[in-house]
Amino acid sequence: MKRLFFFFFTSSFLMSFSQEKLNNDQQKKRIEYKAEIQEADEDKYPGATVLIGNVKMKHAGINLTCQQALYYRKQNFFKAIGNVLIKQGDTITQTSDYADYDANNKQALSWGNVVLTDPTMTLTTDTLQFDRINQKLYYQSYATIKDETNTLKSKNGNYYLENKKFTATTRVTVVNPEHHLASNHLDYYTNSGLTYLYGPSTITNTENENKLYSEKGFYNTKTDISHFTKNAKLFLNERTIEGDSLYYDKKRGFASATNNIQVIDTVQNFVTRGNYAELFEKKDSLYIIKRAVAISIVDKDSMFVHGDTLLVTGKPEKRIVRTYHNVKIFKSDLQGKCDSIHTNQVTGYTKMYRNPVIWSDKNQITGDSIYLQSNVETEKLDSLKVFNNAFIVSKDSLSENDFNQIKGRDMFGKFYNNKLKLLLVKGNAESVYFNRNEETKILETITKEISSNIEFTLEDGEIQSIKYLKESDGKTYPPSKLPEDVRKLKGFIWRESEQPKRKEDIFIKNDENTDDKKDVPLKDKALRKPKAILDSKKKPKLATKKQ
Repeated sequence: MKRLFFFFFTSSFLMSFSQEKLNNDQQKKRIEYKAEIQEADEDKYPGATVLIGNVKMKHAGINLTCQQALYYRKQNFFKAIGNVLIKQGDTITQTSDYADYDANNKQALSWGNVVLTDPTMTLTTDTLQFDRINQKLYYQSYATIKDETNTLKSKNGNYYLENKKFTATTRVTVVNPEHHLASNHLDYYTNSGLTYLYGPSTITNTENENKLYSEKGFYNTKTDISHFTKNAKLFLNERTIEGDSLYYDKKRGFASATNNIQVIDTVQNFVTRGNYAELFEKKDSLYIIKRAVAISIVDKDSMFVHGDTLLVTGKPEKRIVRTYHNVKIFKSDLQGKCDSIHTNQVTGYTKMYRNPVIWSDKNQITGDSIYLQSNVETEKLDSLKVFNNAFIVSKDSLSENDFNQIKGRDMFGKFYNNKLKLLLVKGNAESVYFNRNEETKILETITKEISSNIEFTLEDGEIQSIKYLKESDGKTYPPSKLPEDVRKLKGFIWRESEQPKRKEDIFIKNDENTDDKKDVPLKDKALRKPKAILDSKKKPKLATKKQ
């Protein structure tokens, strides 16, 4: 009996407590309101209390005023009409023509000239949903958001009141006096001006029309600093920069890019590539490392120049390209290698330094320094200059160990249609030539000549004629009687293993002069001289001309 009484008492107490709690919860959810006139019109507004004149409503931290309203007590639903004003605390103020408020779910729907303000921005739209539980606003029929820096517009968007963040989608623009941003998906923070991009986006500089494009990244609208990480491109007046990752500080005029970089010079028809680059816009300076390569168009053929470091400086009318260390050149009819290259794109003058070598057709040309001159109008190679220890070599057509050679102090060459046609060797000129029968190709004689100056013409990389411009001293040997010290001129080196045969070979590093190092006359290892080459299938016509 005691147990039954205890059970009955406990159950009654719990029911009473639950009912009291339920009544308190309902009281908290209940809308408070007042108006000048309150009436009911069941025919026109069944289930509603009609409120007219100076209507005021309170619920869970918001205050609403309007001209007229309908309050549905059973549904705990409030419909405001005319000059609607909603305030949440001291921070959120909203005006509209109409508003519906569901007190049970704390959801408000406003429409008609909606204007919402908080301390960081003002939002205007036609229709706005307010989720008070999650403190989120959202719209689906275009809105404009203005803060102290920018004006944001989009078709769809959410605004999160706690962290001042807009998530805007579909036809999004962010505009200020200096920039215009267009995107289809971004996050924008009104208190900091930070923007995070998640789709195809373009930022245009309104002053000079420079553009940034990316499909993912970050942009600070107040500092003009951006960092993009997908399909990033920077379009400047004279250059386009692409890379997997791109950082740009517009005020400093500084950009850096990482991985799969391509910089297109729109003025000089010139492309540079690499895996890390820095651009100093105000200094007209571009720096590239990590598989750096410069690509230029020469007579509709691409020339590739690779080095450890690539530096491009100057405006288009004074542009200089410098390539440093482990430099290799590849073009279909010209290859080269040296330690560093200096190219003036305006004059078409290219200078190769430190143990340079070029291969033109079947010829290897070396010297202490090599200069190439291009015609800037036709974009064709024009001339060649080799200073100090000039040497040209070509392998004999039918022998692996015999080489046609010409050397001298300096060498000057002329190109026609990018083919080396004429060479003049000046000062202490020497030559060794292997003469074969034109029909049988049998080696008949080897000629060694010494003269002050030698001029010779080439056809398809082969010597056609040799002209000794001053008195020469020479000797011809039968193959069996050729002295070993005549076979190769002093300073001879064959560097075929260093020659890039394909454009991919420019990235291969190899030791210099690995071929025939033992043949190099070494007074000082630092002064080791390169080699040179000519090929011949036709016996040249020899002529001596005194000047």
